[in-house]
Formats: sequence, C-alpha cells, structure tokens
Amino acid sequence: MKNSKSQSRVNRRQVLSIGAASGIAAGLGSQTPSPAQAQTKSMPTLEIASLADLKPGTELDFNYPDDDSPAVLLAMSGPVEDGIGPDQNIVAFSALCTHKGCNVVWHEDQKVLVCPCHWSSFDPAKKGRMIIGQASSGLPQITLAVDAGKVKATGVSGLIYGRQTNVI
Repeated sequence: MKNSKSQSRVNRRQVLSIGAASGIAAGLGSQTPSPAQAQTKSMPTLEIASLADLKPGTELDFNYPDDDSPAVLLAMSGPVEDGIGPDQNIVAFSALCTHKGCNVVWHEDQKVLVCPCHWSSFDPAKKGRMIIGQASSGLPQITLAVDAGKVKATGVSGLIYGRQTNVI
C-alpha cells in the first residue's frame, strides 16, 4: 500500500519539464520585437514643389525617402488613379525599375515611364503598373499630399528596388 506522501511527490523529470517551460515562457516575454512589430518609424515628409508650378506636362526629379532613392513627380494632362491636386493629375513614383534598378525615363509622347536597360514600361496614369517588359511588378508609388499649396511626399506604396524595407 502506498502512503499519501509518495502520491504527491514530483519526480525529477517533472521538475525539469516545469523549469524548462517556465524558462521558455519567460524568454518569450522578453524577446525583442520582430522588425514588423518594431517598425514605429514613419516615412519622412518632403516638400517637392509648389502646387501652382505643376502645370500639365511637368516632370520633376527628386529623391525620396532618402538621397539614394531617385523618384519622379509627373503632372499628367488629366485625372489619374490616386492623383492629387485640384485636377487629380499629380503622381510620383520611385524612378528605380523593379527589374534591375535602372532609372526609368519619362516619355511624354507615349505617356509612359520606360527603363532604358531592358525596356520595361510603366503607366503612371494607372498607379505605375507595368505595361510590358521584364520587371517583376509596377513602380512603387510615392504617396503625395497637398498642404498649404505645397506638394509633399509622405510615404511609399510598394518596395523600392534593392531594399528589404523602405524604413530608413
């Protein structure tokens, strides 16, 4: 017959299991957050141009979100997807082709951005979607806002070529 003390004993294996589980739980609670969780930085705001200066046909080169990220602002002849301004005709995109990172060139006559390296073409009137070529996706669109008559870059929709994250 077993006595009641032996029934309530915890063996060595149980102690080690409980200790290991406690250690794991404590470790999980103190882990540093993943990059997605830690991403509290916001994109910079950059003043690009005066709204009054952006007539249809205007092309303006700038860098965003940093000096290593060429971008292009276009004032199209009519309203475009995600366009801003009174005529909803102003858009901006990363100027780095999503295929190999070459700088795209604006062709006013065809209303497309073309990569001179492998001829991928992008439609700025349709959120920078790829029309033809070897690129893997459309151009990342620069989020724009109008504030006190100034056009400002405030973010990027899509991943800039050559980056694992757009956070700077």
